[in-house]
Amino acid sequence: MNDFGDEVWKRDEIDSPCIKVCVLHPGAKLCMGCFRTGEEIARWSRMDASERQSIMAELPSREPQIAAAAPIMRPGRRANRRFAKRNTE
Repeated sequence: MNDFGDEVWKRDEIDSPCIKVCVLHPGAKLCMGCFRTGEEIARWSRMDASERQSIMAELPSREPQIAAAAPIMRPGRRANRRFAKRNTE
């Protein structure tokens, strides 16, 4: 059984740090899977190899920015309930 969805992730011409956890942290403005910015993700296929390699070299140092940023709100927290109530009135 083939998983054809994975074929797009195996393109030899473009190195990518993507691990298929594509969620931008609202505080850090970084992908929680690969630590790229939204702009970097959007432009990735148009970057040349040297620009991609430069960004990839920076990625490990970005991980602490997610931990230092404001936590993500989870369903059930009081702040989420206040937000939902305020926006439905």
